[in-house]
Amino acid sequence: MKKNVFILFAALLALATSSKATCQNDPIELQSTILDPTSQNDGQHKGSVPIPEVALDNHTLYFITPCDGYLLNIVDVNNVLVYSLVIPTGATSLVIPSTFSGEYELQIINGNYLFYGTIILP
Repeated sequence: MKKNVFILFAALLALATSSKATCQNDPIELQSTILDPTSQNDGQHKGSVPIPEVALDNHTLYFITPCDGYLLNIVDVNNVLVYSLVIPTGATSLVIPSTFSGEYELQIINGNYLFYGTIILP
């Protein structure tokens, strides 16, 4: 009986520790829009597309939901594209170069769908 209680306590402690680690990251509130509403979508997304969940900690961007193959852009306050890459398959995080600091717009593009939000890098 004591062994079962100890195992239960250890499991709960492990869960509490892992949830604290994810809470340190600041979730990014993303909005969505369609890039070209007149475009035929070639049948890929027949309904609404879920908004990706991402979080930021310092210069590390965390993908809470998979964004495999999506295009990631960082745009400065003058609407100039300063960073762009395709998110690698299986990526759970990505380090944004430390040379960037200040306010930017994070864009994640999946086909004809643009998800965007403001990030502030130290």
